[in-house]
Amino acid sequence: MSNYKPSILIVDDEEDILEFISYNLEKENFQVFTANNGRDALKTANVEKPDLIILDIMMPEMDGVEVCKLLRQDERFNETIIAFLTARGEDYIHTSSLDVGGDDFINKPIKPSVLVSRINALLRRTSKFKASTEAPAHIILGDLELDEESFLVKKLGEELELPRKEFQILALLMSKPGKVFSRDVIFRKIWGADVIVGNRTIDVHIRKLREKIGEQYIKTVKGIGYKFDF
Repeated sequence: MSNYKPSILIVDDEEDILEFISYNLEKENFQVFTANNGRDALKTANVEKPDLIILDIMMPEMDGVEVCKLLRQDERFNETIIAFLTARGEDYIHTSSLDVGGDDFINKPIKPSVLVSRINALLRRTSKFKASTEAPAHIILGDLELDEESFLVKKLGEELELPRKEFQILALLMSKPGKVFSRDVIFRKIWGADVIVGNRTIDVHIRKLREKIGEQYIKTVKGIGYKFDF
């Protein structure tokens, strides 16, 4: 697997965006395919079977939501990560995209370094690439760097002091940026199934984390839990 080049299909009707993303991903040794409308995206996906698909939402002929819906009806794409590329932040856009099986969002515009970090984080969700994450994780997202082996967190190169539980929560959230972790999942993974703690406990840990790393990284998803975003 070390010599394997992850394949990515980029779908957008704006040629400059296709060129920008393709150039930056090919530099990082990804295999890149492109399409500029939904129908061509389906044809390319069927031939190439990419590991990850980046879909623009608003496109001619067939929009990204419809493309995602059709792909999710095909079991060959069960393991394929689908991320929506969008400059639109309305809740209903996000909701409809997730309802048809989307995994995450990549907001326009995006810096090349952030794009590559986000792509690598998304690929780690698939079983094909999980073997590379069995070792202690070393994650760089935005201004934050986390190393599980050395139990170290840095922001802009400056080391932060985090108690063990705060570190473990941050490592969990950073392991899958954009994924919403419910409180129950966080409890089980950090405290264990046999330990009973109240909702207030996790809220306090999150509040302290935000004070140290910045308010912008950990988002509250009302009534569900938390996610890491950058």
